[in-house]
Amino acid sequence: MNLKDKETHQIDYTVECVEALARIVKENDLGRIKVSTEDLDIVIEGKRCPPPPMGGMPAAMPLGAVAPVAAPAQQSAPAAAAEKSAETGNIITSPIIGTFYSSPAPEKPAFVKLGDSVNVGDVVCIIESMKLMNEINSEFSGKVAEIYVNNGDPVEYGQKIMRIE
Repeated sequence: MNLKDKETHQIDYTVECVEALARIVKENDLGRIKVSTEDLDIVIEGKRCPPPPMGGMPAAMPLGAVAPVAAPAQQSAPAAAAEKSAETGNIITSPIIGTFYSSPAPEKPAFVKLGDSVNVGDVVCIIESMKLMNEINSEFSGKVAEIYVNNGDPVEYGQKIMRIE
């Protein structure tokens, strides 16, 4: 076995392990599994938990999601304050890394469009991550004021997806 074959085998093996862990979390209704090796940290959240108290851990990610190993760079306080003051309403962010899809299938209409009304719990998009389709539900009621990503765009954990007013 040459080095290239060995690397491909290791990646395939890692993906299979993550998928198996996700099944275990789902089948046993677990809240969280964390696996750490010297090369890799994997966290799989089974269900959404209420937001933690200030200074706590971030809210849980949907089943099948893999937490990012490195946290994204934080904005400076003045830049974050200016951005927040320019936007009104509530921001829906990506709970996982993956690919954004605005509709359930290419031939189907988008879940939501600009100006549409949404209620808490309505599906607003799908994010595909590791061949799993994760429906993203609105945490807010109101009108879709802005959609920050296009169909098929890659999204990062915590990236803005849309703004609800």
